[in-house]
Amino acid sequence: MTFRILLFALALPLSAREVAITIDDLPRGGDGPCDAAEVKRITARLIEPFRREKIPVIGFVNAGRCREKFQPDDLREVLAMWLEAGADLGNHTFSHPSLNTTLLAEYQDDILRGEPILKDLLAARERKLRYFRHPFLHAGPALETRRALEQWLQMHDYTVAPVTLDNSDWMFAEVYGRAKRSGNAEIARRAREAYLPYMESIFDFFEKRSVEVAGHEVRQILLIHANELNSEVMPKMLELMKKRGYRFISLERALEDPAYKLPDEYAGTGGFSWIHRWSKTKGMRPKGEPDEPAFIAEEYQRGRK
Repeated sequence: MTFRILLFALALPLSAREVAITIDDLPRGGDGPCDAAEVKRITARLIEPFRREKIPVIGFVNAGRCREKFQPDDLREVLAMWLEAGADLGNHTFSHPSLNTTLLAEYQDDILRGEPILKDLLAARERKLRYFRHPFLHAGPALETRRALEQWLQMHDYTVAPVTLDNSDWMFAEVYGRAKRSGNAEIARRAREAYLPYMESIFDFFEKRSVEVAGHEVRQILLIHANELNSEVMPKMLELMKKRGYRFISLERALEDPAYKLPDEYAGTGGFSWIHRWSKTKGMRPKGEPDEPAFIAEEYQRGRK
C-alpha cells in the first residue's frame, strides 16, 4: 500500500462506502427488442428513482444500437429523458464492437461515429462529453494496442470509465426478458428472485477484495445495463446498497480515489473489474467473483442455441 493510499484509508470512517452507478448499452441492452415505445417505457421506469432521490448516474450510449427500429427522433428523445432526469451521458461506441476482434483504426472510427448526438445533446445543456467505456470491458488484447488507444482517447479529451463492481446482470436480464416474452412465468420469477441476492454477493466480494488489493474499500464503480429487469428492481437495488452503507456519488468523485492511480499493466482478451487488473499487475493470487446461479447460465445458453 502506498503512503498516499494509507492516508486516504485512514481519513475515511470504516463504515463510509461510496458508489458511482453507471449504466451501459443505452438506449437498451440486449434483453429485448428495440420497440421505441417499450424502450421509452423502460427508460422512464429505470431513471425515476434516480430522478426522485437525486442520485448521480451516468449512462453509456451506443448510438447505433436501435437504429434499424427507431425513427430519427426516437434516440434523441430517449437520451433527453436521461439528461432531464439529471444523468450524465458517456460514449460506449456507436455499434458496441470488441477491441479484441476490431482493428484499432476501425474501433476509433466507431467511437467518433457515436459522438455527434451526444455532443449535441450535452452542449444544449452547456455540458461536455467526457467519458468513454470500452464495450465488453475489452481494453486491448495487447499492451501496444491498449496504450495506443489510451493515447488516442486522451487526445480526444476522453476519460476512461473503469469498473470495480463487475457482474452478470446482462445474463439475468436476457433470461428474464426471454422468459417473459415466451410466457414462461416460472423462469421469469426465478430469475428475478435470484438477481438481487446475486448482486449482494458481488458487492460483498469486491468490498473485501478491494481491501486486499488496494488497502482500503475503494469508491466503487458499479456497472449494470439498461434493461427491463433493472428498471423493475432498481428501487430495491438502491435499498440494498443503502443497507450496505453506501452513499451515491458521481463518477468524477469516484475517480478521485487514489486506487484508480494504481499501476495497471493488464493487456489481454479478458473483460473484468479493474480490481482484478490491479491484482494481476501486483502478481497476486487470483480470486474470481461469485458466479451466477447454475440455472441462469443454463437458461442463457439454451436461449443461444
